[in-house]
Amino acid sequence: MSTSLKKRIIPCLDMKNGRVVKGVKFEHLQDIGNPLDLVKRYYEEGADELAFLDIGSDKEGRAALFKLIGEAKKIIDIPLCVGGGIRSVKDAEEIFSLGGDKVSVCSSALERPELLTELSTAFGKEKIVLAIDAKRTPSPNEALPCWTAYSGGGRVDTGMDALKWAEEGVKRGAGEIMLNSIDADGTEAGYDMELCASVSDLVSVPVIASGGAGSLEQIAAVLRQTKVSAALVASMLHYGKTSVAEIRKYLESELEG
Repeated sequence: MSTSLKKRIIPCLDMKNGRVVKGVKFEHLQDIGNPLDLVKRYYEEGADELAFLDIGSDKEGRAALFKLIGEAKKIIDIPLCVGGGIRSVKDAEEIFSLGGDKVSVCSSALERPELLTELSTAFGKEKIVLAIDAKRTPSPNEALPCWTAYSGGGRVDTGMDALKWAEEGVKRGAGEIMLNSIDADGTEAGYDMELCASVSDLVSVPVIASGGAGSLEQIAAVLRQTKVSAALVASMLHYGKTSVAEIRKYLESELEG
């Protein structure tokens, strides 16, 4: 359904108990609605891909997510990335068998980095996305920004330098990085441009900018001023402040005009 823009627009649906939710800085979750309604809308508007991120941990929510994957793939013919609770090759295999095209891992890879190698060996690195939830942290050198990778849905500071983790993750087999700024998440104040530039300059795989999209200008800026390959968008779309079609039209003018 999409046009030929080189930069991708990826609506993100945070899932909990079979519903789409959205918070600010990973907290204060609000119910957004029925996921299939949003899947259909974003697909018809021209999304390049969709991302389902399961932020719940109960079995019923997991079952609802699995059912949703199959139902969504009856509607769309664009890539679907699924993340949350994937801790093994077997878990990923189940996602793929249901129709998922990519899997995203975050906490499980931080806890056991060799998981990235196991997944990429089993399925090919193009199907493996390393999600990095990064938060700014005081730096010994004030002139250089510093970010730490968090696990547990942005609750646990691992002490791992986010840039070093991105580099290691790619070496271990990640074929793409979903880079989420905890500081910017849900704020609609704009992407963390320094973070996006730092990671996309460092690694050789595609980087998806995530966290903070609040205007068409901000989306265009991160795609134009950094080497990221895609922009993840959630709040702007969920709350009806724009549409995928409007974003694409604006980007065609700004990036290709």
